[in-house]
Amino acid sequence: MISGLVQILLFQSIGELLSKFVLPTLPGPVIGLVLLILWLVLRKEINAELALVADGFSQYFGLLFVPAAVGVVLFLPQLKANALAIVSALLISIVLTIATSAVVVRFFSRKISDIGHS
Repeated sequence: MISGLVQILLFQSIGELLSKFVLPTLPGPVIGLVLLILWLVLRKEINAELALVADGFSQYFGLLFVPAAVGVVLFLPQLKANALAIVSALLISIVLTIATSAVVVRFFSRKISDIGHS
């Protein structure tokens, strides 16, 4: 279990260093997560220690929503005052996300079918 935790913290630390010196616009944990995923894809396996730690973390994902809920309650007057703008932005972003996803899926499905017919 310690080995799995060390692996996660190592990739987060590498991500933090890259964020500090190379890619300051991206958060270190995000860079570390991408590097960890790339490393696991290259290895084509997940060792038991890392899987154990990941399973342990995933049991407590719900706790990550507590600060967001507190923020919503804290800023409720501002949210009410700007409700129309917030709802509009959410609806537009949802429609754009679905449309973009559809275009990307269609593009890649054509590429895959072209490869299959070759």
